[in-house]
Amino acid sequence: MTVSWTPHRFQGGVLALDAANTVVLRGDPERSFDRFADPAEIARFAEAAGTFRVDELGGRRLAVADPHRIAPVVLAIREATDRLYRNAVKAGGAVAAADMEPFLRACADGLAGADTAFGAPGRPFGDADTPIALEAALAVSALSLLSGGSLARLKLCRTCNWLFLDRSRNASRLWCDMAVCGNRQKASRHYRRRKAALEDEDA
Repeated sequence: MTVSWTPHRFQGGVLALDAANTVVLRGDPERSFDRFADPAEIARFAEAAGTFRVDELGGRRLAVADPHRIAPVVLAIREATDRLYRNAVKAGGAVAAADMEPFLRACADGLAGADTAFGAPGRPFGDADTPIALEAALAVSALSLLSGGSLARLKLCRTCNWLFLDRSRNASRLWCDMAVCGNRQKASRHYRRRKAALEDEDA
């Protein structure tokens, strides 16, 4: 099934969290599904991310040579990133040593063979004039969350359970996307109140 890579799919705040959120309704065995089940979607995700994550990437294009070949590395980074940061949110920002080893191994695999340098001031992803492999960019993005106070701003959306980086001034966001998840939550509360009121009238 072809995915529509709309702006809502990129509410994680950084590329690595957007990738982690490609598993929808994670933790719900009956309803969860993987948007990367078809490796072709990895390439389409990268194309969309080049637009929606242009600031994070410093204008550097994402390259996907063969989505089927890189799928195991991409999925390993995605799953290790989700596990590390999801558990960190639940632990109040503390990173578990047991989660770090598979995370660092997955990121190292993503960077293996990458002919690039990154982390320079104003150029966190390196030379904007040359493309960077998606798996390398995912590793850089995931590693960047370990610094700069990002851990304290990581949250889980109260509606969809996606990970997101809360960059609001007072770090008060409850949802990854107010227009989608926030409105769903409000509509659900309104429905429950209305239903309770009707039940009271019939009692």
